[in-house]
Amino acid sequence: MEALRSGDEYDPVALLDDDEALHGRTVSGCRIFKSGSLNEVLERYDCCDVFLALPSLPRHKLAGIVEGIEKPGLRIQSIPSLKLLAGGKFTINDVRDIRVEDVLGRDEVPAIDSLLEESVKDKVVMVTGAAGSIGSELCRQLLALKPECLIMFDHSEYGLYETSEAINALSVKLGSCALVVSVLGTITDARQLVDVMTTHQVETVYHAAAYKHVPIIENNVFEAFRNNVLGTLCCAQAAIIANVQRFILISSDKAVRPANIMGASKRVAEMTLQAASSLNLITLYPVKMPADFGNRDDVFDKTVANRTSFTMVRFGNVLGSSGSVVPLFRAQIRTGGPLTVTHPDMHRYFMTIREAVELVIQAGGMDNSGEVFVLDMGAPVNIRTLAQQMIRLSGLTLKDAEHPEGDIEIVHTGLRPGEKLYEELLIGDRASPTRHPKIFCANETVMSWSEITSLLDSMFVAYQEQNILQLKALFMSATHCTLPESDTITDASLSVKT
Repeated sequence: MEALRSGDEYDPVALLDDDEALHGRTVSGCRIFKSGSLNEVLERYDCCDVFLALPSLPRHKLAGIVEGIEKPGLRIQSIPSLKLLAGGKFTINDVRDIRVEDVLGRDEVPAIDSLLEESVKDKVVMVTGAAGSIGSELCRQLLALKPECLIMFDHSEYGLYETSEAINALSVKLGSCALVVSVLGTITDARQLVDVMTTHQVETVYHAAAYKHVPIIENNVFEAFRNNVLGTLCCAQAAIIANVQRFILISSDKAVRPANIMGASKRVAEMTLQAASSLNLITLYPVKMPADFGNRDDVFDKTVANRTSFTMVRFGNVLGSSGSVVPLFRAQIRTGGPLTVTHPDMHRYFMTIREAVELVIQAGGMDNSGEVFVLDMGAPVNIRTLAQQMIRLSGLTLKDAEHPEGDIEIVHTGLRPGEKLYEELLIGDRASPTRHPKIFCANETVMSWSEITSLLDSMFVAYQEQNILQLKALFMSATHCTLPESDTITDASLSVKT
């Protein structure tokens, strides 16, 4: 209490506790009330802030408390436990706002240590897209699992620098003995990938590098093919040549019955790995790149033994990632709104980055080659409801027809090309349980390697000829994709009338 009173911002007036023996007592001038009287206390003292000293409270119970607060415009913040408060270890810097991540979704399931360590401990591990939201969190969690070496691979120099600084600081904090290597490169450079994987004798690859923003990719179809499809193919075949033990693709719920190019490109990437996993002896696909990548690289012109186990992990949105709506809403709240929601019935699955990555690592430890693992994302969340929660948690009020005096309004902008109201995680209707209660195995039809390479041949011809109509048609036929109809089909540098 004294720490809160030390400044001019806070004046504590009451405490609430479940312990009936404490009710009616006074601590540091604050009377203790029963927990169920929260709204009564808020009105009695005309409170502006609520502090929750419940750091270990399950997420669903915390959400219940937040939802039960009736007073609008109230700022809800978190402080350490009462034990720390009593011990004098609390400072004003320990106060933080309750975030939507704290109340959204379900309670996390404890990790299975053996699955976490299977592909990581004492191994040489490589992460592509290491500077991204998922990739950087992968690096943080992998380092804590004591790999022999962690290789961070990304095309963004500044992004790789930032991630390297953070990982090196974490390494010191953990007392890690792992060698951390930062490699600047592109996933379409076959020769570089083979060199990196063979030189460092990589044992596990987490392939997180991808273009994933739906509206951007919808207008950059050629880049979607080059990066998401050919890039995945290059990484996978380099892994085969380098005798990598495990290759884990970070996929997306948008790969299921895709309605956009991003999802279709991720589905073709999945299909490519599924086909490759079925062969013990594989004739590699000779990836050909455009002139700006040099001449045709013959690094893949060979037939080799395939000792690599390929698995794919499919999940929905992660809270706070670069592709999530949460950072957008936060920025819009900071500027006074409005919050932009495409459709009032838009629903999405959500999971925290930390939980998603922890489950990805565990799925990668199952070593079921060719399998698509699906993460249990819980119940889908209505995006308008999410926006309302974020406004409320910011201590602000919703402005609408019923509350014209409110602080921030929500406006509906309309569905963008390629957007669904609801996302799915399964192509079929069956999923088998695994060793982990939140990880399931999808049972889906698999194309043969010859079928995949034939598809890639056709797609590459369309890519070379800059025939966007043909490339889109091939994405659609291969993945049963239903792309939005348009009178004009465009790419970033191309406009073709249909």
